[in-house]
Amino acid sequence: MSNSPQFFSRLKQTSQSLKSSLHPWPLFIDLTSINLPSSIPDATTRITQNLTHFRANYSIILLLVLFFRLLYHPLSLIAFFITLVAWVFLYFSREEPLTLFGYQVDDLLVLVALFVVTILVLVWSGVWLNVVAAIGIGVLFMVFHAVLRSTDDLVADDIETSPYVNLLSEDDSPRGGL
Repeated sequence: MSNSPQFFSRLKQTSQSLKSSLHPWPLFIDLTSINLPSSIPDATTRITQNLTHFRANYSIILLLVLFFRLLYHPLSLIAFFITLVAWVFLYFSREEPLTLFGYQVDDLLVLVALFVVTILVLVWSGVWLNVVAAIGIGVLFMVFHAVLRSTDDLVADDIETSPYVNLLSEDDSPRGGL
């Protein structure tokens, strides 16, 4: 039981870290930043920059789409919640190696076991097609938003909050002295 406070402390740190990587929703939905890319390279640049900048926002949207697809399958929702708890306890929130019956279990083995359990839950619950469709819908939305959302304001924000901002002079600035 002495590990309980440590676990909850690490879980709190992880949630605060995730919350800090979440960008404001008005910035994410800013309609003035929506326009068509000028070329294919511009589109791919937008995708990579937006996916990097808004990864926490996109993750929440993907999880919400998955949740709404599974809402009419409460048993599957419960099974996925239990699987999520297993992922958090056994993989994401521990710093020490997992010890089972006095033997140390390799992280790769834990990862493979959790992956297999997740696949078995998908097959057992019979909603694997719903999950694949939800992930597909979420990924399509993410790519659609990432292509259409301009990254001009994001680059300026990233440069201003960068620890290396003092190393850039006005002449060397990627913003071209703006």
